[in-house]
Amino acid sequence: MNMNLTKSVSLATVSILTATQLIAQTPTVNEVKPFAPETEYRTWSIGVHGGLLNQSNLIGLRRKFDQVENNFGYGFYVKRQILPGFGIQAEYLGGKVSGSYERNDNSFETKLPWSAALSAHITLANINWRHHQGLIKPYLNAGIGALGFEPSSKLNGVTNEYDQTTELFIPGGVGLKFAVTNGFAIDLGYRLNLVQSANFDGASIGGSKDIFSYAHLGVEFTLGDRTKPSLANSNPVSAMQKEYTEQYDELVAQKAAFDAQKAENEKLTAQLERLYADLADDDGDGVANRYDKCPDTPEKTKVDGSGCPLPEPKAPVVQQITVTDEDRRVVDEAIQNLEFDLGKATIRATSHPSLNKVAALLIEKNFSLKLAGHTDNTGSMQTNMRLSKERAEAVKAYLVSKGANPSRIEATGYGPTQPIASNNTAAGRQQNRRVEFTLY
Repeated sequence: MNMNLTKSVSLATVSILTATQLIAQTPTVNEVKPFAPETEYRTWSIGVHGGLLNQSNLIGLRRKFDQVENNFGYGFYVKRQILPGFGIQAEYLGGKVSGSYERNDNSFETKLPWSAALSAHITLANINWRHHQGLIKPYLNAGIGALGFEPSSKLNGVTNEYDQTTELFIPGGVGLKFAVTNGFAIDLGYRLNLVQSANFDGASIGGSKDIFSYAHLGVEFTLGDRTKPSLANSNPVSAMQKEYTEQYDELVAQKAAFDAQKAENEKLTAQLERLYADLADDDGDGVANRYDKCPDTPEKTKVDGSGCPLPEPKAPVVQQITVTDEDRRVVDEAIQNLEFDLGKATIRATSHPSLNKVAALLIEKNFSLKLAGHTDNTGSMQTNMRLSKERAEAVKAYLVSKGANPSRIEATGYGPTQPIASNNTAAGRQQNRRVEFTLY
């Protein structure tokens, strides 16, 4: 008997340790609305248990042997939850049952190699102490099944051993389940098993059917998506109350927001009315009377921000730019003296004096100048276009370095596209290699 108790205590210890580990690893559970479809819940679970088998019972019926002996029993089950308070489970139970008689040497021992039963599991209440989920759940279960047993007995000094027999039995019991987490519960239960045989204990005394009991401690695991709540652990009434409270609170918040918005709208309306009164424009000049320092301004008069007439605009002064013959002579001289290194955009030093005169002319008279670079047709078009542009830019850069305004100088390259002489002779090509200056 001590060994059996040790096994029971060990099973309970393992259950508690397992529960502690599962609490730390349980993910957040999504809440569902009352009467949600079954697909929103987890409905399948498995359970294992261990406990004490004996021939006693809480109501004291049908005891042929008055000395109760406790033996270790074990079992497991698979359950399908159909409603929050009702499920069907297929279960297995094994172990042995024994007992003796105090006044003589009579005793029995019955081995239970197997048993299988189908039971209805009825939850009496979901006591809601935590997160609208049932924590403590008292239950009843009852069903029918078959068990194989091998009895042996010693009656009045005669030992009897029987072959394994299969009979129907009716299991029924009560218990408590403690929902440790959404998918894990501790199961504490007590069950009576009515065997449809008078020889379960090897002693067919009086022909009455035998009873044995099973007190057990176990664990139950809910299968499926761990973010879904367990149907067996749900409480529709509590869920309805929570949803009603949330909807009521939401309506109260909406009404408060509506009242606040209404008051704000009324305040804004009053402010707009005062604003329209302040911004009336009697003389139609676009300036409100409140800010109009010159009321009664004639119609279509242009006014400033204070409503007073603007002064008449003065006609713009147009500067006349005149290019004289002397100015053209300075530019022509620069054109005649302009020389570059062969095939490059580098201006030779001999060209600097005449370019200095052009720069002084631009500064003094604020002229604008267009520079147009040209080449002959020797070489590729791409090279000539680049070279003509670079030479015009080189002249511009030189004039700017002497103080000319860069915004008034335009430099363009035309390559060989605008010849002024034939490219078939050396003299003609020499004339085509030029930079033209245009004052304006």
